[in-house]
Amino acid sequence: MAEQAVQIAAVTDLPDGQASHSAIVAANDAYTARLHTSLEAVKPLWLRLQTDGVCTAHQHFAWVEGIVARLMPAGAEPLIVEVNNAVTGAPLMLVPLMLRPAFHHRVIEWLSCGVCDYSAPLLADASAWTAQSAQAAWAAVRSVLPAADRVNILGIPRRIDGVANPLALLPATRDSLQTTFGLAIDGEPETVLKRLCRPSFVKEFGKDWRRLERLGGVELVEAGTQAEVEQLFGELIRMRLSRFRELGRFDLLTQEAVVDFYRNAALQGLPDGSVRLFGLRVGDALIAVQYAVVHQGTVHALLIAMDQSVVPNVSPGLLIMGRLIGWARERRFDYFDLSVGDQSYKERMGAKASVLAELRQGLTVRGRVASTAIELRNRTEAFVRSNPRLRTAAQGMMRGLRRLRGG
Repeated sequence: MAEQAVQIAAVTDLPDGQASHSAIVAANDAYTARLHTSLEAVKPLWLRLQTDGVCTAHQHFAWVEGIVARLMPAGAEPLIVEVNNAVTGAPLMLVPLMLRPAFHHRVIEWLSCGVCDYSAPLLADASAWTAQSAQAAWAAVRSVLPAADRVNILGIPRRIDGVANPLALLPATRDSLQTTFGLAIDGEPETVLKRLCRPSFVKEFGKDWRRLERLGGVELVEAGTQAEVEQLFGELIRMRLSRFRELGRFDLLTQEAVVDFYRNAALQGLPDGSVRLFGLRVGDALIAVQYAVVHQGTVHALLIAMDQSVVPNVSPGLLIMGRLIGWARERRFDYFDLSVGDQSYKERMGAKASVLAELRQGLTVRGRVASTAIELRNRTEAFVRSNPRLRTAAQGMMRGLRRLRGG
């Protein structure tokens, strides 16, 4: 398909003959693309697509606004690409990206900064995409992006609320090592666990729930005021960091900026219910906290924390998750997203796994070298995680290093 560039100034003295485009609008036979470098410039269209189109909660304007305000690394800039129909001019999608400096090179990534499980454009409607149309749209996107050494887009779901994700249809997109889990939920809330989850999970949930009830009552509570958000969020941070230290695992919530992002998102999302904080309380004690975001028919369970010292021999995480599935169905949600990661409890519940895709492309020699090194590191980490002895040894080493730093 022949590209017809419009209002493009090219610079040719870059590595590998790569051209840098200071582009306002570019086009091919089917699509035009317009580059925006600020969220405010595209806010009206973004909110319209968020409300009337197809996207995930990870692409809510307020969520991404918090990323730009609080998490963008030094030297990075947002790149929001608006893709339109070349004939009618109608907007078809928004693609939120960013350009950031890496080690001796520049990389184009999703506008995520580690707090978006999924990389998916905001689509204007549920119209079907094909491999051919997706490739043409991506060519239009690429034509307005500034010079970079590589493209690194992770966490690409195959579908967005039932619609094919154009990014997943690109020839260069491959299966990643990331897996996400979820449950399609329907029918009566009172029987949703029994009907949709594995019998072993239902039995364990019922036994543990009855045990908690005998200890003085068990209650699912939801934060409804700013003070309650602060209280539940504080408990989530305390429980999560304590447990991750015990397991020798790294958590983004050790970073103050990330904690600030999630706290602010919960406070900002309180009025419209787009961000929810839940606690599982036994008597006066909290034993688990769940941080969730919602969009249309989906509940995304993002951050979970638990304190197993309060009531030994029960699983607080499974209990709050099971209760929230019932809560979601009571409010007529039809999908419960258990987020990214192959933790064993997800399969125990009976959740369905989906492999996420990724788009990694070296655009220059420097970018290809970096991509190869990153691929090798990721496969090494995946091998360690898949080997119980190596994983245990690595976790023990991390715990020892933390004790040394602390003492």
